[in-house]
Amino acid sequence: MTQTLSDHTIAILATEGVEFSELDEPRQALRDAGATVELVSLDTEPFRAFDSLDPRGEEQPDVAVADADASRYDGLLLPGGVANPDKLRQDEDAVAFVRAFFEAGKPVSAICHAPWTLIEAGVLEGRTVTSFPSLKTDLENAGAKWVDEEVHVDAGLTTSRNPGDIPAFISKSIEEFAEGKHRAQKRSV
Repeated sequence: MTQTLSDHTIAILATEGVEFSELDEPRQALRDAGATVELVSLDTEPFRAFDSLDPRGEEQPDVAVADADASRYDGLLLPGGVANPDKLRQDEDAVAFVRAFFEAGKPVSAICHAPWTLIEAGVLEGRTVTSFPSLKTDLENAGAKWVDEEVHVDAGLTTSRNPGDIPAFISKSIEEFAEGKHRAQKRSV
């Protein structure tokens, strides 16, 4: 059965240095599933997406994270790229925005290096996640159990390792967004 997200609004939080495929492919799949998708960033200025280290083009955010209200969204998707989550985790508004999804029990999906932002939000204690392998120690130090899997779902938190995992990541993300809030996802931080 195909999941429909026609009554869902999903936020994608990204900034300069985002991995293009990890932003664009899930965004298109969410739209194809009927979701309204909004690109949230550090500000509303266009930023560059990359294919690995090669510039891919500019992305135009819909809203600045300081002006974004997490209660308006049914879920959050965090694409990777090395620079993108590194910049996001240094921004108090971005970290608070991410944390708000966990406090509300809403589904969150993160791929590749994106879990760095989850670490900063303090939402990984006792969770099982996957990521780009170089984040394993960081994630374990944040209290998470790291697994080397194409996609892993832990009570509304969907994680994947790299662009090669995008098809499985998209499928599970859409499934979790369609299910909605998860009681076990809810975290008091």
